[in-house]
Amino acid sequence: MADIAANAQVRDRLSRPIRDLRISVTDRCNFRCTYCMPREIFGPDHQFADRSELLRYEEIARLVRAFARLGVTKIRLTGGEPLLRRQLERLVSMIAEIDGITDIAMTTNGSLLKAKAPQLQAAGLSRVTVSLDSLDPGRFAAISDTKIPLTRVLEGIAAAQEHGLGPIKINAVVKRGVNDGDDILDLAAYGRERGYTVRFIEYMDVGSTNGWRMDDVVPAKEIVERIGAAWPIEPVDPAYTGEVAERYRYVDGAGEVGAIASVTQPFCQTCTRSRLSALGELYTCLFATRGHDLRALVRSDASDDELEAALSGIWLRRTDRYSELRTAETTVRDKVEMSYIGG
Repeated sequence: MADIAANAQVRDRLSRPIRDLRISVTDRCNFRCTYCMPREIFGPDHQFADRSELLRYEEIARLVRAFARLGVTKIRLTGGEPLLRRQLERLVSMIAEIDGITDIAMTTNGSLLKAKAPQLQAAGLSRVTVSLDSLDPGRFAAISDTKIPLTRVLEGIAAAQEHGLGPIKINAVVKRGVNDGDDILDLAAYGRERGYTVRFIEYMDVGSTNGWRMDDVVPAKEIVERIGAAWPIEPVDPAYTGEVAERYRYVDGAGEVGAIASVTQPFCQTCTRSRLSALGELYTCLFATRGHDLRALVRSDASDDELEAALSGIWLRRTDRYSELRTAETTVRDKVEMSYIGG
């Protein structure tokens, strides 16, 4: 089999390399955030995947090895809520041993993080990103639609910092009329005081169940201006090609803040991300309508060369640029739910 360096330049039809792989390890979550898994859709009768349908850790590791040979260096574990998957640290350890993988991150709601942070760090997890849309207990409960208290999430974030799972990032989805008031500056101050990078994300039309409207989007430019009025900031050059967040540093030296503007300022041209669902479907865009079944392939007698060739073929045919093409018509088409592929 060819070495990693030889295959590292696999590019899609828009000449974008494959560098990041987001892996959903479960479709289940203990929150019901209104913009992701609204309870009226994902209620008690919702049929989640049976455990036998989920990719086994050994199967995920095999796929990661193939992706690494095509140029992937960064892995992000997601869900649903990834910490609902048992012994997740075992998967982290397996991925950490794969040649070519230099960064293993996890996106979580933080509710189970306090207990798991030591094992995850010991297994090789590099860092965590925690989804947190408000520091107001009432708004937090309303947005996440859970009885889990805000304090448990904050304790989880503190534990992650204590065990070196940083730099810690906080992702906040901002929706007009919901958390576009004091929440923005409160979250920014929280990050400044503790050394976390808070990233404000424009509300997106991911999936078909969150009732998205353009009127609900708070442009990243507006958010950045409000933060800059409170604490002077200046732009920072991207750390790498394909970085999705616009970065800003506080002039007084109190760290960074970011904005992800996939609605008002699409970054499709530099997107290097692929997404693997818990059932083994590969999605080449967050807004895709369908995936490519890899589970059948890894559970067949396909060789590593055949697996690698299949992945390469999928990426080479990729033309996705949904955010650049978004119209009133495209926003209402059926798309994979964010909870299914981890956002």
